[in-house]
Amino acid sequence: MTRKAIQEAFERLRPGTEMQRLEAAARSRSEADWVVGMNATRAASIRLRAAFDGAVSLGRVQTPTLALVARREEEIRAFKPEPYWLVEAAFEADESRAYRGRYLGGKRIPEDRAAAIVADVEGGTGAITKLEKKEERELPQLLYDLTSLQRHANTLFGFSARRTLAAAQRLYEEHKAITYPRTSSRFLPSDQIPEIKPTAELVGRDARYSKAAEYVVSLDRLPLGRVVNDKKVADHHALMPTRSEHDLDRMGSDELKVYDLVAKRFLAIFHPEAVFERTRVETTVADHVFRTSGRRLVEAGWKSVYGEEAQPEQREDDSGGDQLLPRLEQGESVRVAEVASLRKETQPPRRFTEASLLGAMETAGKDIDDAELREAMKDSGIGTPATRAAIIERLIDVAYIERDGRALVATDKGIQVIRLLGAHPLTSPQLTGDWEHRLGLIEQGEDSRPSFMADIAKFTTETVQELDKLKDVKIERANLGPCPVCGRDVIENRKGYSCWTKDDPGCGFVIWKKKAGKILPVSVVKELMATGKTAKPVTGFKGRSGRTFRAKLKLEQNDEGKWRVEFDEDWAREARPQPPADDAANGAAADGDGDADAATADGGAPEREPQKTA
Repeated sequence: MTRKAIQEAFERLRPGTEMQRLEAAARSRSEADWVVGMNATRAASIRLRAAFDGAVSLGRVQTPTLALVARREEEIRAFKPEPYWLVEAAFEADESRAYRGRYLGGKRIPEDRAAAIVADVEGGTGAITKLEKKEERELPQLLYDLTSLQRHANTLFGFSARRTLAAAQRLYEEHKAITYPRTSSRFLPSDQIPEIKPTAELVGRDARYSKAAEYVVSLDRLPLGRVVNDKKVADHHALMPTRSEHDLDRMGSDELKVYDLVAKRFLAIFHPEAVFERTRVETTVADHVFRTSGRRLVEAGWKSVYGEEAQPEQREDDSGGDQLLPRLEQGESVRVAEVASLRKETQPPRRFTEASLLGAMETAGKDIDDAELREAMKDSGIGTPATRAAIIERLIDVAYIERDGRALVATDKGIQVIRLLGAHPLTSPQLTGDWEHRLGLIEQGEDSRPSFMADIAKFTTETVQELDKLKDVKIERANLGPCPVCGRDVIENRKGYSCWTKDDPGCGFVIWKKKAGKILPVSVVKELMATGKTAKPVTGFKGRSGRTFRAKLKLEQNDEGKWRVEFDEDWAREARPQPPADDAANGAAADGDGDADAATADGGAPEREPQKTA
């Protein structure tokens, strides 16, 4: 990380024999991935070649990751929204003191019950029957490892995991500004303690970090309990700035954002807790209780590093408003200024973003937000911090998932693959998590490479035998309804949607599945057949540079009578079409450098779609 650290390392070289267990674990991981992936992919591709166009890629890490996204997508598709009602009221203690509350804090109730409450409360007078104030404390967040950095950058900036890793790698290699990024630890070793204050002092030479750095440097005793833990540092410690002065003007936009995250997290963890005052109010009107909750930052503590300051008044946060909560007194009378029943619908599970998918991979599919619990689960995650970004990109490259804004959506092909595998252990996040745990035991000398590889060989043999049973499986093809030309049913096949079959050539109408690197889903093709165009832009198209974009589509018939799907955008009608990069999918700007290439089928030459499918 620094010249001094490298010199000290060379002065204390360790014998190569100490690294043999680490080598055994790394070699086992590499071979296991190859053995399982190569055999499973070959077996599935051969047995399912009648169902899918191209290879069916399977792998020890990619398949359980796909299963997380595909099964979530199936839950969303199967979800049926159900209506419910909330009752919300606006109260006035006097003209200058107004606030809002929801019946029982937002309890979901039937429509008739909501209407009855509104009738009872409307125009009435109530009283504040409960007023509680409670102190809440919030600890600073742990230092970053690579996965938590990628998750945070995705949430804040929309960066893909690959984009964050690339920026962090440049900060490490070119700018020498942060420590080794591909780390799985969120702690520092004890030998880093003398580096903390000098590093903070150097970071503080930039004006945006000077105040926070001065506080850290001024401490007589650093709070190290949640920072230093030798047992939780393996090959690399948590991310932190390096002990050197950095020229932030030389950094690119992505690098500045990632450095800012790392520098602030490093300074914040040595600051005291943030202290909040939580106020809970219950307002009773005609025996109906409305609840309001507000929170005020009393002492900024570590949040001051991020520019937050103590607030003079409460801010309401439980009733959906963004108004300040005024001074209120228990027992005082209030007037109902307004009351209404709000119709809502239950929502399906949210699609994974890269942030939430990385989190699920880290904890083998378990939905865990608590940082301490996540730490305990790290040895059982899917993949490693260094490989997770590549796994997500791999699933996108093989058209199993695609980006829709910041969401990751499983394609029909990805869903079909997981359906066919069913409950096979290869789809289980827990299985590959257990393997990662065993690889960790090999590093520690508590398991052996021969034993692990023997189990991998047995698992691979069983997997191929299971996949062999798929040779007689029939994939149910989508029926998209009548052909807009001849009226026969348009049926899905491997390469497209056509009214042509072996037994009935139909009229030759066909819409090819693949356009500009994207497999057109059934829903889009149905819309094109029904209306001739899509009402909203379709996401997930890719130019030759690899940059994604979104565009509306239209179905056209040329002078020769052939039907084609074209982009229905102004740029597509220009001589050299340049689709705009999909900022929502790639963050503030698209991945990669340069302008997006002209959008053509499969990212190659302009499309010339034949009339009939092969």
